[in-house]
Amino acid sequence: MSEEFTHDQYDDQPEDLTPPSGEKLQKVLARAGLASRREIEGWISAGRVRVDGEVANLGARIEGHEKIELDGRPLRQETLPQVQRRVLIYNKREGEVCTRDDPEGRPTIFDRLPRVRGGRWINIGRLDINTTGLLMFTTDGELANRLMHPSYEMDREYAVRVRGEVTDEMIDQLKAGVMLEDGPAKFTDLKKAPGGDGFNHWFHCVVMEGRNREVRRLWEAVGCVVSRLKRVRFGPVFLTADMSVGRWREMAQQEVDILSAEVGLAPIPMVEEKAKFRERIERLQRKSATPSAPRRGPKNKRSDAGRHEEAARRRERGADIAERPSDFDNRGKPAGPRRPRTGGSGSRPGFKR
Repeated sequence: MSEEFTHDQYDDQPEDLTPPSGEKLQKVLARAGLASRREIEGWISAGRVRVDGEVANLGARIEGHEKIELDGRPLRQETLPQVQRRVLIYNKREGEVCTRDDPEGRPTIFDRLPRVRGGRWINIGRLDINTTGLLMFTTDGELANRLMHPSYEMDREYAVRVRGEVTDEMIDQLKAGVMLEDGPAKFTDLKKAPGGDGFNHWFHCVVMEGRNREVRRLWEAVGCVVSRLKRVRFGPVFLTADMSVGRWREMAQQEVDILSAEVGLAPIPMVEEKAKFRERIERLQRKSATPSAPRRGPKNKRSDAGRHEEAARRRERGADIAERPSDFDNRGKPAGPRRPRTGGSGSRPGFKR
């Protein structure tokens, strides 16, 4: 027999509809540019953050007047409310690792970036050591968190050179989905592009997640090996032809506002920098594409120099990326006039093409 309740029976139950005061600790610290929100949540869970002398709990809220410490060092309160939203686009080199400090001494993605006053660069996603192409950095931890979070569906597009025969059945299988060791995965868009010879073929493929080595593992699942991999798009941001390998540039206000709107963030005016500072940034941008000088040993100087010069020319020239698949049909033949892409599954509007 069901039991019926009337509204009167609930009248004596207090209802606390007052929203919690303050703002989540990890959100405040992320907005200050200390790290992404996900990374800061890890700090809090590990007991590295204290609020007014007490170890902070995940989900703790602050009003703005509390004393906050990270690893025993106090954070200056005047820096916490400030929101500085800058974004860099970087064309990653092969051989660079996506970490700040590498115990093996390998070059990192942060080595060539300019320093940030009162903050630091947070990388938006990662690429493995053998993958080149588009990486983005920001000083706004909240922006970084939203761009990486699956709920905002930031699609990633890659140009990939595959070794081995690729049949229509394989393409259909990759678009329908395959089971990987960490769950099902698929390409939301996959098209053949012109280029390649023999058993090497170029494709452009799109994934909606940033899982570790997902593109390579998808191709391996159907028996193919990836010999070259370059990310050419992240959400609405494209890697343009003027961005040679190793080069970076800072987004303009309009571009940052478009990117922010994609993930539901209100625009924030950039800090007006002095002319001298802007000139320094421009010099650093031009210098970022300059290849490193070769290291010459005491023996075989001529052969070593020639080898390093050829490697430097290859790095400067960049990857031999095939043309965008939207210009061609599924057989790799030129398609008709291009229609503007307006977003949707597997495609989003971009700044430039």
